[in-house]
Amino acid sequence: MLSVERLNSYHGPIKALHDVSLRVEDKGATAVLGPNGAGKSTLLHSISGLLRPGSGSISYNGQQISGLPPHRIVRLGIVQVPEGRRIFTQMTVHENLLIGAFTRGRNDISEDIDLVFSLFPALAEKRSRLGGELSGGQQQMLAIGRGLMAKPSLLLLDEPSLGLSPLLVEQLGEAITSIRERFSMAILLVEQNAGLALEMTSHVYVMQTGRVVLDAASDVISVDDIRRAYLGQLQSTPR
Repeated sequence: MLSVERLNSYHGPIKALHDVSLRVEDKGATAVLGPNGAGKSTLLHSISGLLRPGSGSISYNGQQISGLPPHRIVRLGIVQVPEGRRIFTQMTVHENLLIGAFTRGRNDISEDIDLVFSLFPALAEKRSRLGGELSGGQQQMLAIGRGLMAKPSLLLLDEPSLGLSPLLVEQLGEAITSIRERFSMAILLVEQNAGLALEMTSHVYVMQTGRVVLDAASDVISVDDIRRAYLGQLQSTPR
């Protein structure tokens, strides 16, 4: 579904990604792990059009999307749920979900809103509350729900467990697994929580200083392998 080949991206004069390559299979779940500053969010921003790559290619269902503006990429079926939630705090839960569907119009979205509420019952109970009145965990649920309202075929999740309690992280993992099954979509998950990523995905890439240093199936590596990759002690494993 998604193929990134030898991608190089820059923040001003600073090179943030160095020949990064990865793939996401149709309806598959892939994780990108790494410490702060590894280039994970830069990778997502390059895929979603928020950052124009310097070189390399990004193809989606066989179509080159490198350099396309974000709104066109959303219409193709790629939606990013940003780090830090970034919900509209002065709008209600229901209004936030409506905004997620702005590319679709408003004629066929009531069933999808009900589906989001079935995934996140806490949101259903607070559908008329302002986003800023929700807890951190509920705001993360709302951010994901807003992304789902665009009906993506590929969902980019940027650090969804950040700042959440262990119990909420567990609930979030269950919800994301359910999302894949019920919405029949692929997921590219950026995380620092290696245990969560290994449980939820079939393939893992580890990044360090803008480079992929580990590329392996989730069921053949361990959290210790990932820690060593963070420290530069494990070589990249080919597919």
